Amino acid sequence: MLVVLALPLFLSARKQKKVYAEMQQLQNSLGPGDRVMTSSGLYATVVDASDDTTIELELAPGVHTTWLRQAIREKVQDQVEDTAETEEAAETTTGTTAEVAAPLEEQKNK
Repeated sequence: MLVVLALPLFLSARKQKKVYAEMQQLQNSLGPGDRVMTSSGLYATVVDASDDTTIELELAPGVHTTWLRQAIREKVQDQVEDTAETEEAAETTTGTTAEVAAPLEEQKNK
């Protein structure tokens, strides 16, 4: 009976330890030029990762902010390249590009 109760606790603790180790490895591997996403969903580029507890991110050209390393959720690929590739694939598949509808105010005036 004790084994039945202890096994889920043991497996849960083991999984948490693995996730923590992966996050530590990610945070230690960050370097200048890496594209990252914070835990709040903000995309940025690493500018300076020399401090053990904080990291400097560039949100836009010339806009630098300092964050705790723990706020970094994951490394991401450059979104601009992915978007361009997706649009090119859509054009070759359908032969046309998507059109954007006119704003609602213009539709009401017609």
